[in-house]
Amino acid sequence: MRLVQVMIPTGKREAVLDVLDEEGVDYAVSDETSGRDYTAVVTFPLPTSAVEPVLEQLRGVGIERDAYTVIVQAETVVSDRFEALKERYESDEEETSNGDRIAREELVARADEMAPTVRPYVLMTAVSAVVATAGLLLDSPAIVVGSMVIAPLIGPAMAASVGTVVDDRDLALRGIKLQALGGALAIGAAALFALLLRMMNIVPLTAEEVFAIGEVRERLAPGVLSLVIALGAGAAGAVSLASGVSSALVGVMIAAALVPPTAVVGIGIAWGEPQTVVGSAVLVLVNILAINLVALVVLWRMGYRPKLWFREEEARATTLKRIAVLAAVLLVLTGLLGAFTYSSYRTSEFERGATAAIEAELPPEATLLDLAVTYEGFPLQTPQRIVVTVGHPPSTTPPSVANTIRDRVTALAPDPLGPFGDESIRVEIRYVDVDRATATGR
Repeated sequence: MRLVQVMIPTGKREAVLDVLDEEGVDYAVSDETSGRDYTAVVTFPLPTSAVEPVLEQLRGVGIERDAYTVIVQAETVVSDRFEALKERYESDEEETSNGDRIAREELVARADEMAPTVRPYVLMTAVSAVVATAGLLLDSPAIVVGSMVIAPLIGPAMAASVGTVVDDRDLALRGIKLQALGGALAIGAAALFALLLRMMNIVPLTAEEVFAIGEVRERLAPGVLSLVIALGAGAAGAVSLASGVSSALVGVMIAAALVPPTAVVGIGIAWGEPQTVVGSAVLVLVNILAINLVALVVLWRMGYRPKLWFREEEARATTLKRIAVLAAVLLVLTGLLGAFTYSSYRTSEFERGATAAIEAELPPEATLLDLAVTYEGFPLQTPQRIVVTVGHPPSTTPPSVANTIRDRVTALAPDPLGPFGDESIRVEIRYVDVDRATATGR
């Protein structure tokens, strides 16, 4: 529920009170004695869903041209007439205009408040990226989650969407600029911090070892399911904003879609392997676009429109245009995520098949200890180097299966155009003396 306070200009008192009486609203009127162009102040409680319809009627009598309105949240209202008013708006779907959504003015105010000023936004985004980078390199999910909590990313996304649907160009432009600044800043901060760790030998790992870290590896080739996080975050952000409830947890969800892959891009730049983290960069773009797209659709479907009716068509055209552009770009990038998903399926199937084929060729006394595959290509990865480590008892000579294993593994390897072998693949067979009992127990 909300407590509304309206300054009534001279000559509008009776018109305002008539509107409130017709709606069955309890109100209190105080005479204005400040000597300005106001004759009174009227204060009245309203259900959340009634704020926008009542304010629209007050605009109809000309109140907004010469006055200002204050809307604050009320904890409790004890009044039989208020309860009757609440029930009426809850039961009338047309009049309530999508239930408990907050008024347009309150929505804009909340979105403007959530979009931070540049200085704290820059500081918090950089700190979040640095913490996320540390968490990824330490392979610590807890630290990565901590970086999400402090990331101020929900505000700019919601500001851009709200500004678009209500035709507030300044708010929309501010949200878009902050999102672009945040993305570039997060990548830059993560790259600089990771480069510092590398140069100071705090993280003495090769690029291959860094990309083998669990928290990093899972974000190198994201699949289509990664898009679900961004879609859910965009919808939840718009609904929480329009419902007037806390958006803190939704902000963490949006940060989960953006902060870790952004930090992975910075790590790839620091280790001189930007081509390896292309998948993470695509994921960042997909998530940003998906959050904005879903938020736009949800807010428009909830009935938010510009303040002035003759600007509604312009706002509709702008919103539809942005939705179309976002959807088109998102479709292309989602195709890349689909390619990553298919590539992951192919590589896992290849490794599973190669393992089975190698074990079938080994004599009983030998053991497959390891199968290491190095992949190249974008977005479909193909094996370029395969290292097979075979263990055998120290008292025996290595089994003569190198050529057979090489032929079987090469035949199974996928290429970009189909499931046929690629003769350029390098296959290495390594033999290691190992006790059979130890290998079996391990």
